[in-house]
Amino acid sequence: MNNTLINAKNLSKIYGKENSAQVVAVNEVSMEIRRGEFVAIMGASGSGKSTLMNILGCLDKPTRGALFLDGSEVSKMDDEQLAKIRNQKIGFVFQSFNLLARTSALENVELPLIYSDKQDITKLAKEALQAVGLSDRLDHHPSELSGGQQQRVAVARALVNDPEIIFADEPTGNLDTRSSLEIIALFAELYKMGRTIVLVTHEPDIAAHTRRIIKIADGKIIADEENRLHGTWQK
Repeated sequence: MNNTLINAKNLSKIYGKENSAQVVAVNEVSMEIRRGEFVAIMGASGSGKSTLMNILGCLDKPTRGALFLDGSEVSKMDDEQLAKIRNQKIGFVFQSFNLLARTSALENVELPLIYSDKQDITKLAKEALQAVGLSDRLDHHPSELSGGQQQRVAVARALVNDPEIIFADEPTGNLDTRSSLEIIALFAELYKMGRTIVLVTHEPDIAAHTRRIIKIADGKIIADEENRLHGTWQK
């Protein structure tokens, strides 16, 4: 089996019309992500890291270049096809949690399953919440949960469809230090269980917990290195 899950070839994302002021957010990026990797995409604000994640996660299309996910060229797919790919193969965790305020933790986690063909979605959602340590918070609404607990619900929602890959965009950005460490430890555990995780961050201490660090500046990859300094990711 091919171990390459994501293969990006010369990806560029350009905003603005030709012959006018253009912003090159992603500039000729080529990279591979293998199954079972724990990768940080790191860079300062405005470096292009979140734009790159949006392309890799099929939330946006590149202006130029090709993107393959699990062997399929997703950069040529239309919006409906991309929505299906996201639902079946990708889980997302965002800085702002993106939970529905008037629904319970359980109902928030059930949402991705509504658009799938899976049976007994409540059972699957309960199992996902149990996996992140929230089996006693099923009926709680986001306002009744701490920031760290809300992010755990978001992680459970990302896991519930058993995706090929999880993208986390600044998942600790709205959390205090203790909650941040708890969330990054949760990702480390998921990695040890074989999950493929791509984590976008500007924080070196968060990136230090990952297995590989890709650094972005001005839309380009300036470094791509294995992280051999930290032990939390070791399987």
